[in-house]
Amino acid sequence: MSPRDASAVPDDDFQLLVGVLPEPLQAAVRDLPPGEVLEVVMDLGRPPEARLTGRVVRLSESPISRKDLEHVLSQVGTVSEDNRAGIERTLHRVSAIRNRQSKVVGLTLRVGRAIFGTIDMLKDLIASGLNILLLGRPGVGKTTKLREVARVLADDLGKRVMVVDTSNEIGGDGDIPHPGIGGARRMQVSRPDRQHDVMIEAVENHMPEAIIVDEIGTSAEASAARTIAERGVQLVATAHGNTLENLVLNPTLSDLVGGVHTVTLSDEEARRRHTQKTINERRAPPTFDVVVEMVSRDEVLVHRDTAQSVDRLLAGENVGGERRQLVEGEVEVKEEPQSVAPLPAARPAEPPSRVAASARRHQPGLRQGTTRVYAHAASRDLLERVLRDLGADARVVGRLENADVVLTLRSRANDPKLRKLTEKTEARVLAIKRNSSSEMRRVLRDIFLIAEGVDEDQVREAVMEAEHAIQRVLSEGVVVPLAPRPPRLRKLQHRLVSRYHLETVSHGSEPQRHLIIYPLGALVDIPREQQEMEGEAGAEGLA
Repeated sequence: MSPRDASAVPDDDFQLLVGVLPEPLQAAVRDLPPGEVLEVVMDLGRPPEARLTGRVVRLSESPISRKDLEHVLSQVGTVSEDNRAGIERTLHRVSAIRNRQSKVVGLTLRVGRAIFGTIDMLKDLIASGLNILLLGRPGVGKTTKLREVARVLADDLGKRVMVVDTSNEIGGDGDIPHPGIGGARRMQVSRPDRQHDVMIEAVENHMPEAIIVDEIGTSAEASAARTIAERGVQLVATAHGNTLENLVLNPTLSDLVGGVHTVTLSDEEARRRHTQKTINERRAPPTFDVVVEMVSRDEVLVHRDTAQSVDRLLAGENVGGERRQLVEGEVEVKEEPQSVAPLPAARPAEPPSRVAASARRHQPGLRQGTTRVYAHAASRDLLERVLRDLGADARVVGRLENADVVLTLRSRANDPKLRKLTEKTEARVLAIKRNSSSEMRRVLRDIFLIAEGVDEDQVREAVMEAEHAIQRVLSEGVVVPLAPRPPRLRKLQHRLVSRYHLETVSHGSEPQRHLIIYPLGALVDIPREQQEMEGEAGAEGLA
């Protein structure tokens, strides 16, 4: 049996966890498959439960008493200030819930496992010597991977590795670390608020080549991480947050990826960038060279260049990345798409200010994140209701100068004050015939690329395919056919393509009817009857 197979069913360690339970519960837990048990929950006055992969099992109909809780606490190590304890020489964790008088009223006994091979997807990154940050939701396996990173760095790569173990989750409880970290050394932390001090102490006193840290969560720990990185020591850590975007928006931890500050541009620079005058930019080089988003235990999204990814995110573009999956023991790598580049000016003879405005109007989408919409001579309450019904990522703002999009009546679209302000801010102006919900739905559905009555995943896939095709047509000047789509999705793709001054033709019969994208002017040699645009061809069923 290989090490990986052997570690899949950690019977011995599991039995040590079972042994601290009250005797009536031990038999019930032993009957469960050891490899599927995640944790045992004991709450005062409630029946005990075991949480397994994909299901919950009630262990007894009798409620938990204080005597049961005291029995478990007497079998484990001292409960620290962060309400955690452990079982010596194991990776299991016991977490306490206290009442207002600090008495324990609940326990969570979490099964800890050292599983070999969990970082097969990341081995090349670990061996590169780069600083790596792991992100992901609780329970996705960040600490398990971190433990395996320590072992691989120490045993396979022969580095001097120091683990800063705040809650004894990486190296286990007790003075002797668990074999799961291999030859790595471990420094325990007396109190959670001292983790940043121990991180610096590890560098200054023990000359490590790599440091492993779990759960960076405060500004002091973020600052300590930057200090370690600047001293040339490889740092591998986890942090609170599911994605890179979460981290960028977190004022406490954004320094890990370079930090964010607000910059005011000159009028000329704002026109050159096709942005508003006030923008967010990365403040400094990131502490971590690589950020890994853990989607699941067998799937990750790797951002190989953190600085570039953060810059794209702040510029309102798709970040992209490298998606890696473990499929039947083999690592599959797939590049995630990035945003299509903005369209260059279609009429270079125009003044620069008009060219910049034109480029912004024909970009494939709106700003990354929530779009700000202003109602000019239109009903704000009605606009809010329509946006809510459409499910658009947008909010209504009270000041015209703060808007990305302005919704106005057609009769007021040429208002000199409105034109002057929107030229300055480069906000997009949408005109409606009358102040009605149907008119608002029509124009907003177009701008947010919403195809009603179609599954969101299908919409996302259709838009992504069209963006890739647009990129090819613009950069290579080739004709690109798209996959067959239902009429509503073809209409959506056509609206997206039209923003780039490209041309489209619907080809074939249902259900194989699809769009073909041509460079501008490429249709002149095609017979007129073949140039039926999707707007007409797809009208049936779109009303």
